Amino acid sequence: MSYSPWMYPYPFQPNVYCTNVPMYNNYIRQPAYWNIYDGARNKVKDYGRKPFAVNINEAAKHNNTYRTALWTGNHLQVTLMSLNVGEDIGLEIHPNIDQFLRIEKGQGVVQMGKRKDNLNFVQKVYDDYAIMIPAGTWHNLTNTGNIPLKLYSIYAPPQHPSGTVHLTKAQALAAE
Repeated sequence: MSYSPWMYPYPFQPNVYCTNVPMYNNYIRQPAYWNIYDGARNKVKDYGRKPFAVNINEAAKHNNTYRTALWTGNHLQVTLMSLNVGEDIGLEIHPNIDQFLRIEKGQGVVQMGKRKDNLNFVQKVYDDYAIMIPAGTWHNLTNTGNIPLKLYSIYAPPQHPSGTVHLTKAQALAAE
């Protein structure tokens, strides 16, 4: 922890029970996150079908794999994704699956449409954008920035086998 000169209430504060120091600083990860990652090495596994809580923002930002299933239940799946500069998810459709994407770091362009040759919804997206993809909609997300695009995806119902880890897009394509 870092030193803060105002760790205790200011001498002139009227309420002596208030402090203004966060429990953790920017250089130390929170304990709830320590059990998922150990430094630069990924230790993510699928925690599905049992109660689980995670700082999803930090998990997504520290993920370096193309796709990793973080939690797979009977009716829902959460995956972490990282798209390299210029990389895209690839034009795809899930006929019976609704999908939610949340951008945590980076920027890109999402395209959607009812037909593969007519993606009439085009939107620039970046940090804190949420993308809702209805079942039966063609879609693609492309990283247009100069850093990896970090995001997480929620599938309902699950799309990938429990425990899925694809280090690269090529591995993901080969698995499908």
